[in-house]
Amino acid sequence: MTAATSTARKLRILVAKPGLDGHDRGAKVVARALADAGYEVVYTGLHQTPEMIAATAVQEAVDAVGLSIMSGAHMTLFPAVIEALSARGVGDLTVFGGGIVPKDDMPKLTEMGVARVFTPGASTQEIIDWVESYLRPRVEGAES
Repeated sequence: MTAATSTARKLRILVAKPGLDGHDRGAKVVARALADAGYEVVYTGLHQTPEMIAATAVQEAVDAVGLSIMSGAHMTLFPAVIEALSARGVGDLTVFGGGIVPKDDMPKLTEMGVARVFTPGASTQEIIDWVESYLRPRVEGAES
């Protein structure tokens, strides 16, 4: 599976940069790769609060939220976004992300509800394959 098929519903994915981190090249590369693969992508831009991200997720009716965190604040920002999504009634949305995350923090993030974290070196194809193998079945299963 390499991309969204033409007969499948287009998945809507929000790509967000929470916090004060100003490094957005990775988020832009991922957003562009997802769009090129046939997904509808909403990119929030820099310096978003968890509440802003949750509000955008609801307003845009997205299927997943992808967070790019390079600042080291992942143990604060991931749970804050998940909490903000829950407060808006969309706590069942898939949350994934990418950035600088130590291996020791991965199991803790999984316990908090983060579906997947892509670390530096992950290819855009790896992310697209994950969307097709993990996210699409979840979304399509919820719709039936």
